[in-house]
Amino acid sequence: MANCKNCGHPIQGNEAFCASCGAPVVQETVNAPMPEAAPPPPHYQQQQQPPYQQGQAPYQQQPPYQQQPPPSAGAAFMNTPETTSQYDPQDINQNKAMAILAYIGLLVLVPIFAAKESRFARFHSNQGLILLIVDVILGVAIAILSAIFLAISWRLVFLSTILNLLWLPMLGLHILGIINASSGKAKELPVIGKFKLIK
Repeated sequence: MANCKNCGHPIQGNEAFCASCGAPVVQETVNAPMPEAAPPPPHYQQQQQPPYQQGQAPYQQQPPYQQQPPPSAGAAFMNTPETTSQYDPQDINQNKAMAILAYIGLLVLVPIFAAKESRFARFHSNQGLILLIVDVILGVAIAILSAIFLAISWRLVFLSTILNLLWLPMLGLHILGIINASSGKAKELPVIGKFKLIK
């Protein structure tokens, strides 16, 4: 029994094409050994598809080489440094609850004062404190702009509503921080994670 030179699938009998990849089968003769030549350039041909039968999903074979799509902007945005390996696993397990509290508003003060000796809790306290400061700045800015819009005309209330949608990315950062803390990861938050207030 011979194998296909292209994909290695066993070929039975006197088949002219490989049943797996559709490559033509070359019959070898057992004559005097010939000197080995350079391999032929790759042979690209349209692969044959099996006949379509009713009630069966259409068969589509992927091309042998596919170009990988470039990473999306979201993937690059979420690709932040992770330093979990620099932390003691026992410290991580003991202080996960403190790290989670760091992302719940003013409760960031609990791990700041109660877990001073934990590097893991300090890391997440720093992330949570920066997030809280950005929340306060965003809240003040939205309040001022909403007051200005409403002073101009009550009909501009829709702009205040649109401004309040800025809270959604902040909520996403809070949730991401809680997920990182609960899974024991010391991973910076996107955009604001690189700033350090607590050493």
